[in-house]
Amino acid sequence: MRVVSAHRHGSGPGGDTGRPGAPAFAPGPDGLAHLELILSGAYPLAGFMTRDQAESVALRGRLPDGRPWPVPVTLEVPEELAGRERLTLTDLEGAPLAELVVSESWESLGEPGVHHVAGDVTLLRPPTYGVLRELRSTPAEVRAQSGLEPDRPLLAVVTDRPLHHRALHQIRAEAEALGRAEVLVIVDTGLHDPGLADAVLAAEPLLPPRSSFAVVTLPRSRARATGALGGTWTERDAALAAHVAAAYGATHLLVEAGGRAPETERVMALRPPLTVLDPEPWRYDANEALWKPLTHVDPRTVLAEPTDDEVAAVLAHGRELPAWFTPARVGAELARLRPARTRRGLTLLFTGLSGSGKSTIARGVCDGVRRSGRTVSLLDGDVVRRVLSKGLSFSRQDRELNIRRIGYVAAEITRHGGVAVCAPIAPYASGRAEVRAMVEEFGDFFLVHVATPLEECEARDRKGLYAQARAGSIPEFTGSPTPTRSRPTPTWSSTPWARTPPSPSPRCWTPCARAAGSPPTST
Repeated sequence: MRVVSAHRHGSGPGGDTGRPGAPAFAPGPDGLAHLELILSGAYPLAGFMTRDQAESVALRGRLPDGRPWPVPVTLEVPEELAGRERLTLTDLEGAPLAELVVSESWESLGEPGVHHVAGDVTLLRPPTYGVLRELRSTPAEVRAQSGLEPDRPLLAVVTDRPLHHRALHQIRAEAEALGRAEVLVIVDTGLHDPGLADAVLAAEPLLPPRSSFAVVTLPRSRARATGALGGTWTERDAALAAHVAAAYGATHLLVEAGGRAPETERVMALRPPLTVLDPEPWRYDANEALWKPLTHVDPRTVLAEPTDDEVAAVLAHGRELPAWFTPARVGAELARLRPARTRRGLTLLFTGLSGSGKSTIARGVCDGVRRSGRTVSLLDGDVVRRVLSKGLSFSRQDRELNIRRIGYVAAEITRHGGVAVCAPIAPYASGRAEVRAMVEEFGDFFLVHVATPLEECEARDRKGLYAQARAGSIPEFTGSPTPTRSRPTPTWSSTPWARTPPSPSPRCWTPCARAAGSPPTST
């Protein structure tokens, strides 16, 4: 099985730091996750893998020397850095973390233009960037602090989601069955955003005695990068968690994945360095209003746990989660982290050709959102190019950078509970997907395609851009002579207008403005 990451890309080359002549590079989220796990000792690896090592791991789940390892540990770099002998790897703030001595530079099979470098890394300074840094103890620090008695088991619980009643019962039961094992909850969360970590930490008083927490950032497969309240764990994800947990001194592992953890036998087939537990299922007995092991409950009285989507819907409508399902302190923290949609941040991305009317519609939507009492910011494509992206051309690379900047600002607005309305051309599906991914870490995202025909847009040409493109003054201008690269798959699509200048159509801006308060009933 090949693990494909949803979070790979770095920031590009920066200035020289660390060793003179070694360019600085801030890896993408997965690269930083791998790097910190290497530097902390959570990985028994000296650095990033070569092509042979990565391909061996991807195909067989083991390194060429036979050692079991579940996922490729690779570092993707821009093409201009692929031939360098040394790199200074930095965090997102530019602080040097490690020096990489490049032993091999290689291009991904099946992914032309995707470059990787391999080599050992040397720590320059301990990481300070990242949320919940006070809980990001190294494995050696945790082992030293635990004071475990010889031969006493340590149960690691790895999770990226809150611990509800079912999970808490399973953890207590497994710890008791192991002989009152100590419990280490390893919370997997991002470096930039804590996600649901605070809701996980809220369960601390409900865990067995001698329980503790550690925070890590694990690289994420595509399956784990999606989901309303946490993605789906594959056996490779779980096996990687087992290797990390073992570095912290764990003897046993329980993966809390919302009752959808991968089959234990499939995880153990990857030969993790500890025992992966298959906890006994627990169910809620509605007749007795108690959680019990499955074998002790009449199937006719079982009340099914809400799905992630159902939990997300309850939170989106501002309602309390049922007390039988989650502890009050966990539910309150979830409500704070996932406020009702009327108070949640969101981004509306209007896309379409120059002259399609997207800016006019976007302004109308902003007016409607303001009237509803929400804070709204308009990121118009033309205005952004004059300020935030001044000097960028219409080349693909610069277009992608322009959209990435818009996405970053929109995500920050969304993170703080505001409404961002964006109106760039955004011709590439990859750029739109990147904006969606950035925003959906913090709130809702809606894509609106303003589908005005090219002929109509060129006939308007209010800013004279099509005429300049026809004359060759603006190379690679979308629409004339270069067509739109990829047609969007929008949440809504606005229909074309006649030759008169467009006005905000109720068919478009009414549902868009309503999105600031409630989910759409149809698309």
